[in-house]
Amino acid sequence: MLHKIIWSNQADTGLEHFYLRSNDEGIIGDGIVIGIQENVAFRIRYQIQCDLTWQVRKVLVRSLEEAEQTIYFVSDGFGNWTNESGDLVSELKGCFDVDITATPFTNTLPIRRLRLSPGESAEIKVVYFTVPEMQVSVEPQRYTCLETSSVGGKYKFESLDGGFTAVIAVDTDGLVEDYPPLFKRVWKS
Repeated sequence: MLHKIIWSNQADTGLEHFYLRSNDEGIIGDGIVIGIQENVAFRIRYQIQCDLTWQVRKVLVRSLEEAEQTIYFVSDGFGNWTNESGDLVSELKGCFDVDITATPFTNTLPIRRLRLSPGESAEIKVVYFTVPEMQVSVEPQRYTCLETSSVGGKYKFESLDGGFTAVIAVDTDGLVEDYPPLFKRVWKS
C-alpha cells in the first residue's frame, strides 16, 4: 500500500506532503511540513514507524531550519521509550501514541490502533511534539468514535488538559479528510 496526501493548514498558513507505506513488516508515515505558527515560519520532516497493529515503534522529528534539530525515540510497544542514545526516557512511560502538532496524521495512529466502535471512547497518553518549538511533553487525550461507514468515520478528539475539542472526519484508512479548524486534505493518490 502507498498513499500520497497533501494537507493544508486551515488555522495558519502551511502545507504537508505525506507518504504512507505498508508492507509485511510494518507501516511507515513520512511527512514534510512547511508552515507558519504564531508568525514564525518553519519546516520539518518526520517519520513514524509502526508495527502491523499500528503500535508506534519509532518516531523521528527533524527541524529543517538553519539550526537543525532532531528528536528520535524508540518504543518497545509496552509504553517504554528510549532516546537516540538508547537511554530510557522515563517521563514518557505509559505513552503508546505520538502527536505532532504540525500534522493531522498522528490522529490516525490511535484511531487505527484502538479500533473503537461507534459510541466507544478511550483515554490515552501521547508523546506530544510542539512545532516549531521542537519541545516534547506528555499529553492526555480522549478519542470517541461517533460513527463509521463504508466511506470512513467521525471521531471526537479531546485534549484533556488543554480543553481543545474537535470532530475529525477520516477515510476508510483512518486518514484525516477534515479536522476543523486545523487541517483539510486537499489531494490524495
